[in-house]
Amino acid sequence: MLKKLNYILNIVAGSFIGVSIGHGIYVFWEYKTHPGLYAMQSAPWYTSIFVYGIVMLILLAVVVIAKLIIRKKIKPADA
Repeated sequence: MLKKLNYILNIVAGSFIGVSIGHGIYVFWEYKTHPGLYAMQSAPWYTSIFVYGIVMLILLAVVVIAKLIIRKKIKPADA
C-alpha cells in the first residue's frame, strides 16, 4: 500500500514539474508572438512564471515530506 502511494507521489511530483515547465514555455512563446498584449500590463510578462514556480515549489515540498514519511514507514526499524 505504501509503495503504491510512493509511486503515485512520484507521478504527482513529475506532473507538477511538467506543468510548470509547460506553462513557462507557453508564456514565453505567447510573449514572443504578442508582445503588445504584455506591454499594456503593469507587471512584467514573466510574473506568472514566478507565481507558478513558487506554487510548484510549495507543492513539491509537501510531496517530499510525504515521501520521507512513507520511506520511514516502509523501512523496518533497525535499532
